[in-house]
Amino acid sequence: MEVIRSTLQPILLRLPQPIHNWAITLLGPQCHETLLINVDLSSQECLKLATSKGLGIGIVLASSVVKVPQIIKLISSGSSTGVSFLSYLLETTSFVISLAYSARQGFPFSTYGETALIAVQNIVIGVLVLQLRGKNAAAATFVAGLAAAVYVLLFRGEEIVSMKMLQYFQAGAGVLGLASKAPQIWTVYKEGGTGQLSAFAVFNYLAGSLSRIFTTLQEVDDKLILYGFVAGFILNAVLAAQMVYYWNSPSKETGRGTTTSKKARGQIGSGGMLSSEEKAGEKPMTSSSTGRVKTPTTRRRG
Repeated sequence: MEVIRSTLQPILLRLPQPIHNWAITLLGPQCHETLLINVDLSSQECLKLATSKGLGIGIVLASSVVKVPQIIKLISSGSSTGVSFLSYLLETTSFVISLAYSARQGFPFSTYGETALIAVQNIVIGVLVLQLRGKNAAAATFVAGLAAAVYVLLFRGEEIVSMKMLQYFQAGAGVLGLASKAPQIWTVYKEGGTGQLSAFAVFNYLAGSLSRIFTTLQEVDDKLILYGFVAGFILNAVLAAQMVYYWNSPSKETGRGTTTSKKARGQIGSGGMLSSEEKAGEKPMTSSSTGRVKTPTTRRRG
């Protein structure tokens, strides 16, 4: 321990003053002096606080890109197979409520900042899913409804929604957060594959929800927040397990489409053009005696 202290202390003492000021704001004067000035690593409380702050900041930074792979997959594939809009609607609504609750309670931004960043990405994904399904009006309604909710809950404060009422909303947000996973889990199970669901987003969500349990225990004395993260971690684990189980399995819809297209390519590749009946999925007319395909005749009938 003494070797570590003698090595780190001269380096930490030479850090610019703005970094020390930021550390004081983040850790408090006592833990700043313990960890950065005295380099005393025996203080369990300060180590836990520093670990929690580091995880919190890491989660917030990672959340800025956690859903980007999902957005890219939707755009590049032009398909929303395997992605549940209802899941994103419920999760985004839950995030908006939790964001307003945490901000108005004055919790450290490192304990909830990712909800704002993920909510924005969720809105983009929700709009893409609806547009890919030809529901542009629903996409506009989705964005307008969420914008109104943010304005009422976050910017009008006590004028419209009291803190007491917001606490009830937060309890409901926990239920919404749990319910948001169910449609996605069911969609993957029903389609027999993950389709365009992003593995990067799923596994990062799992790691993030586990880290959030730790940071909440360390920095936020609020059971509503804690229970929501615990339950969310359990359902994220189920979704991650599905991702592993169906890793190489195409969804049923994709499988059907692939089979049809292969059959069509085989018929064209064998040298024959598809007739209008074949394109429509109907059997061509055949003569009952010869089995040959009937073709129109130009011979006049007398």
